[in-house]
Amino acid sequence: MSKDDTKKTVFSDSIDEYFIGVYTAYKFVIRFFKEVFVPPFHIRAIITQSYEIGIKSLALISVTGFIIGIVFTKQSRPSLEDFGAASWLPNLVGIAIIRALGPVLTALICAGKVGSSIGAELSSMKVTEQIEAMEVSAINPFKYLVVTRVVAATIMVPLLALYCIFIGLMGSFINVHAAETTSFTTFFKDAFSSITFVDLFAATAKATVYGFTIGIIGCYKGFNATKGTHGVGKAANEAVVLAMFLVFLEEVIIVQVSNWLRYF
Repeated sequence: MSKDDTKKTVFSDSIDEYFIGVYTAYKFVIRFFKEVFVPPFHIRAIITQSYEIGIKSLALISVTGFIIGIVFTKQSRPSLEDFGAASWLPNLVGIAIIRALGPVLTALICAGKVGSSIGAELSSMKVTEQIEAMEVSAINPFKYLVVTRVVAATIMVPLLALYCIFIGLMGSFINVHAAETTSFTTFFKDAFSSITFVDLFAATAKATVYGFTIGIIGCYKGFNATKGTHGVGKAANEAVVLAMFLVFLEEVIIVQVSNWLRYF
Protein backbone atom coordinates (compact mmCIF):
# COMPACT_ATOMS: atom_id res chain seq x y z
CA MET A 1 0.00 0.00 0.00
CA SER A 2 1.40 3.40 -0.97
CA LYS A 3 1.77 6.34 1.39
CA ASP A 4 -1.14 8.15 -0.29
CA ASP A 5 -3.40 5.15 0.20
CA THR A 6 -2.33 4.92 3.84
CA LYS A 7 -3.13 8.61 4.41
CA LYS A 8 -6.52 8.20 2.76
CA THR A 9 -7.28 5.17 4.95
CA VAL A 10 -6.27 7.02 8.13
CA PHE A 11 -8.33 10.06 7.13
CA SER A 12 -11.34 7.88 6.31
CA ASP A 13 -11.05 6.08 9.65
CA SER A 14 -10.89 9.42 11.46
CA ILE A 15 -14.03 10.66 9.71
CA ASP A 16 -15.85 7.42 10.52
CA GLU A 17 -14.74 7.60 14.16
CA TYR A 18 -15.94 11.21 14.40
CA PHE A 19 -19.44 10.50 13.10
CA ILE A 20 -19.69 7.36 15.23
CA GLY A 21 -18.82 9.49 18.26
CA VAL A 22 -21.47 12.06 17.32
CA TYR A 23 -24.09 9.35 16.94
CA THR A 24 -23.09 7.76 20.26
CA ALA A 25 -23.34 11.14 22.02
CA TYR A 26 -26.75 11.73 20.40
CA LYS A 27 -28.04 8.39 21.70
CA PHE A 28 -26.60 9.18 25.14
CA VAL A 29 -28.48 12.49 25.33
CA ILE A 30 -31.73 10.94 24.05
CA ARG A 31 -31.43 8.19 26.62
CA PHE A 32 -31.06 10.80 29.36
CA PHE A 33 -34.32 12.51 28.39
CA LYS A 34 -36.05 9.13 28.30
CA GLU A 35 -34.76 8.15 31.75
CA VAL A 36 -35.09 11.46 33.59
CA PHE A 37 -38.91 11.43 33.71
CA VAL A 38 -39.26 7.74 34.61
CA PRO A 39 -39.19 6.55 38.27
CA PRO A 40 -37.28 5.82 40.43
CA PHE A 41 -35.92 9.35 40.72
CA HIS A 42 -33.14 8.78 43.33
CA ILE A 43 -33.85 12.07 45.12
CA ARG A 44 -31.26 11.39 47.81
CA ALA A 45 -28.56 10.85 45.18
CA ILE A 46 -29.56 14.10 43.45
CA ILE A 47 -29.29 15.97 46.77
CA THR A 48 -25.87 14.43 47.40
CA GLN A 49 -24.63 15.40 43.95
CA SER A 50 -26.09 18.91 44.37
CA TYR A 51 -24.05 19.27 47.55
CA GLU A 52 -20.91 18.04 45.79
CA ILE A 53 -21.44 20.38 42.84
CA GLY A 54 -22.89 23.42 44.58
CA ILE A 55 -21.76 23.76 48.18
CA LYS A 56 -18.23 22.54 47.55
CA SER A 57 -17.84 25.08 44.73
CA LEU A 58 -18.94 28.11 46.77
CA ALA A 59 -15.46 28.99 48.04
CA LEU A 60 -13.91 29.03 44.57
CA ILE A 61 -16.88 30.89 43.08
CA SER A 62 -16.78 33.45 45.90
CA VAL A 63 -13.08 34.25 45.54
CA THR A 64 -13.15 34.35 41.74
CA GLY A 65 -16.34 36.40 41.47
CA PHE A 66 -15.17 38.91 44.09
CA ILE A 67 -11.80 39.40 42.38
CA ILE A 68 -13.40 39.74 38.94
CA GLY A 69 -15.76 42.43 40.27
CA ILE A 70 -12.90 44.45 41.77
CA VAL A 71 -10.52 44.03 38.83
CA PHE A 72 -13.13 44.83 36.17
CA THR A 73 -14.14 47.97 38.05
CA LYS A 74 -10.56 49.16 38.52
CA GLN A 75 -9.74 48.54 34.85
CA SER A 76 -12.90 50.30 33.60
CA ARG A 77 -12.64 53.45 35.72
CA PRO A 78 -9.71 55.16 33.89
CA SER A 79 -11.38 54.78 30.50
CA LEU A 80 -14.67 56.23 31.74
CA GLU A 81 -12.89 59.06 33.54
CA ASP A 82 -11.20 60.06 30.28
CA PHE A 83 -14.66 60.72 28.83
CA GLY A 84 -16.06 62.27 32.01
CA ALA A 85 -18.43 59.33 32.50
CA ALA A 86 -17.18 57.88 35.77
CA SER A 87 -20.73 58.01 37.14
CA TRP A 88 -21.70 55.34 34.60
CA LEU A 89 -19.34 52.82 36.18
CA PRO A 90 -21.97 50.94 38.27
CA ASN A 91 -24.20 50.73 35.19
CA LEU A 92 -21.36 49.32 33.08
CA VAL A 93 -20.37 46.80 35.73
CA GLY A 94 -23.97 45.66 36.18
CA ILE A 95 -24.42 45.05 32.45
CA ALA A 96 -21.10 43.24 32.09
CA ILE A 97 -21.43 40.96 35.13
CA ILE A 98 -25.12 40.13 34.82
CA ARG A 99 -25.25 39.66 31.06
CA ALA A 100 -21.92 37.91 30.46
CA LEU A 101 -19.24 37.56 33.12
CA GLY A 102 -21.29 35.95 35.89
CA PRO A 103 -22.81 33.00 33.98
CA VAL A 104 -19.76 32.35 31.78
CA LEU A 105 -17.28 32.59 34.65
CA THR A 106 -19.35 30.18 36.73
CA ALA A 107 -19.65 27.77 33.81
CA LEU A 108 -15.90 27.75 33.17
CA ILE A 109 -15.13 27.14 36.84
CA CYS A 110 -17.67 24.33 37.00
CA ALA A 111 -16.40 22.85 33.73
CA GLY A 112 -12.94 22.62 35.23
CA LYS A 113 -13.94 21.49 38.70
CA VAL A 114 -17.20 19.60 38.24
CA GLY A 115 -16.74 18.31 34.70
CA SER A 116 -13.35 16.79 35.43
CA SER A 117 -14.60 15.33 38.71
CA ILE A 118 -17.59 13.64 37.09
CA GLY A 119 -15.50 12.37 34.18
CA ALA A 120 -12.79 10.96 36.45
CA GLU A 121 -15.28 9.40 38.89
CA LEU A 122 -17.39 7.62 36.29
CA SER A 123 -14.39 6.54 34.21
CA SER A 124 -12.82 5.04 37.34
CA MET A 125 -16.01 3.10 37.94
CA LYS A 126 -15.98 2.03 34.29
CA VAL A 127 -12.37 0.87 34.43
CA THR A 128 -12.85 -1.07 37.66
CA GLU A 129 -16.08 -2.63 36.28
CA GLN A 130 -18.26 -1.19 39.03
CA ILE A 131 -20.82 -0.12 36.42
CA GLU A 132 -21.10 -3.70 35.16
CA ALA A 133 -21.49 -4.86 38.74
CA MET A 134 -24.44 -2.49 39.21
CA GLU A 135 -26.11 -3.95 36.14
CA VAL A 136 -25.70 -7.46 37.56
CA SER A 137 -27.28 -6.22 40.81
CA ALA A 138 -30.42 -5.15 38.91
CA ILE A 139 -29.59 -1.44 39.35
CA ASN A 140 -29.84 0.86 36.36
CA PRO A 141 -26.38 2.50 36.39
CA PHE A 142 -27.38 5.13 33.82
CA LYS A 143 -30.30 6.21 35.96
CA TYR A 144 -28.33 6.22 39.21
CA LEU A 145 -25.02 7.63 37.99
CA VAL A 146 -25.78 9.78 34.96
CA VAL A 147 -29.28 11.18 35.46
CA THR A 148 -28.65 12.24 39.06
CA ARG A 149 -25.43 14.07 38.19
CA VAL A 150 -26.85 15.84 35.14
CA VAL A 151 -29.96 16.96 37.03
CA ALA A 152 -27.85 18.20 39.93
CA ALA A 153 -25.55 20.15 37.61
CA THR A 154 -28.52 21.64 35.73
CA ILE A 155 -30.02 22.85 39.02
CA MET A 156 -26.90 24.04 40.81
CA VAL A 157 -24.99 25.91 38.07
CA PRO A 158 -27.74 28.57 37.65
CA LEU A 159 -27.83 29.07 41.42
CA LEU A 160 -24.04 29.36 41.49
CA ALA A 161 -24.21 31.85 38.60
CA LEU A 162 -26.68 34.07 40.47
CA TYR A 163 -24.45 33.85 43.55
CA CYS A 164 -21.40 34.74 41.45
CA ILE A 165 -23.23 37.76 40.01
CA PHE A 166 -24.05 39.00 43.52
CA ILE A 167 -20.49 38.47 44.77
CA GLY A 168 -19.06 40.17 41.69
CA LEU A 169 -21.32 43.19 42.22
CA MET A 170 -20.31 43.30 45.88
CA GLY A 171 -16.65 43.37 44.89
CA SER A 172 -17.37 46.19 42.46
CA PHE A 173 -19.35 48.10 45.09
CA ILE A 174 -16.46 47.94 47.56
CA ASN A 175 -14.10 49.37 44.97
CA VAL A 176 -16.55 52.12 43.94
CA HIS A 177 -17.37 52.96 47.55
CA ALA A 178 -13.69 53.22 48.45
CA ALA A 179 -13.02 55.60 45.57
CA GLU A 180 -16.20 57.67 45.47
CA THR A 181 -18.07 56.89 48.77
CA THR A 182 -21.11 55.76 46.77
CA SER A 183 -23.85 54.30 48.96
CA PHE A 184 -24.97 50.68 48.72
CA THR A 185 -28.48 51.67 47.56
CA THR A 186 -27.26 54.10 44.92
CA PHE A 187 -24.73 51.65 43.51
CA PHE A 188 -27.20 48.82 43.05
CA LYS A 189 -29.89 51.17 41.75
CA ASP A 190 -27.47 52.37 39.05
CA ALA A 191 -26.17 48.85 38.39
CA PHE A 192 -29.68 47.54 37.66
CA SER A 193 -30.95 50.66 35.87
CA SER A 194 -30.28 49.19 32.40
CA ILE A 195 -31.05 45.56 33.31
CA THR A 196 -34.35 44.19 32.01
CA PHE A 197 -36.28 40.99 32.54
CA VAL A 198 -34.81 39.67 29.30
CA ASP A 199 -31.30 40.09 30.72
CA LEU A 200 -32.13 38.20 33.92
CA PHE A 201 -33.96 35.49 32.00
CA ALA A 202 -31.10 35.13 29.51
CA ALA A 203 -28.52 34.90 32.30
CA THR A 204 -30.51 32.19 34.09
CA ALA A 205 -31.25 30.33 30.86
CA LYS A 206 -27.59 30.43 29.85
CA ALA A 207 -26.47 29.09 33.21
CA THR A 208 -29.07 26.30 33.02
CA VAL A 209 -27.87 25.26 29.57
CA TYR A 210 -24.26 25.43 30.75
CA GLY A 211 -25.06 23.24 33.74
CA PHE A 212 -26.74 20.62 31.57
CA THR A 213 -23.84 20.70 29.12
CA ILE A 214 -21.20 20.30 31.82
CA GLY A 215 -23.09 17.44 33.46
CA ILE A 216 -23.91 15.52 30.28
CA ILE A 217 -20.39 15.89 28.82
CA GLY A 218 -18.72 14.75 32.04
CA CYS A 219 -21.04 11.76 32.33
CA TYR A 220 -20.69 10.85 28.64
CA LYS A 221 -16.90 10.90 28.72
CA GLY A 222 -16.77 8.98 31.98
CA PHE A 223 -19.45 6.46 31.08
CA ASN A 224 -17.72 5.64 27.77
CA ALA A 225 -14.13 5.69 29.00
CA THR A 226 -11.63 3.20 27.63
CA LYS A 227 -10.06 0.55 29.80
CA GLY A 228 -6.96 1.23 31.86
CA THR A 229 -5.73 4.11 33.98
CA HIS A 230 -4.95 6.08 30.82
CA GLY A 231 -8.68 6.16 30.07
CA VAL A 232 -9.43 7.88 33.39
CA GLY A 233 -7.12 10.81 32.71
CA LYS A 234 -8.25 11.03 29.10
CA ALA A 235 -11.93 11.10 30.08
CA ALA A 236 -11.39 13.84 32.66
CA ASN A 237 -9.34 15.96 30.25
CA GLU A 238 -11.76 15.57 27.35
CA ALA A 239 -14.71 16.39 29.61
CA VAL A 240 -13.15 19.73 30.59
CA VAL A 241 -12.01 20.70 27.09
CA LEU A 242 -15.25 19.79 25.33
CA ALA A 243 -17.45 21.35 28.03
CA MET A 244 -15.55 24.66 27.82
CA PHE A 245 -15.74 24.66 24.03
CA LEU A 246 -19.51 24.06 24.08
CA VAL A 247 -19.98 26.73 26.75
CA PHE A 248 -18.39 29.35 24.50
CA LEU A 249 -20.39 28.13 21.51
CA GLU A 250 -23.65 28.25 23.47
CA GLU A 251 -22.75 31.72 24.75
CA VAL A 252 -22.56 33.06 21.20
CA ILE A 253 -25.89 31.48 20.24
CA ILE A 254 -27.81 32.54 23.36
CA VAL A 255 -26.48 36.11 23.22
CA GLN A 256 -27.67 36.37 19.63
CA VAL A 257 -31.11 35.02 20.54
CA SER A 258 -31.43 37.35 23.56
CA ASN A 259 -30.50 40.33 21.39
CA TRP A 260 -33.28 39.39 18.99
CA LEU A 261 -35.76 39.19 21.88
CA ARG A 262 -34.97 42.76 22.92
CA TYR A 263 -36.54 44.03 19.71
CA PHE A 264 -39.93 42.51 20.58
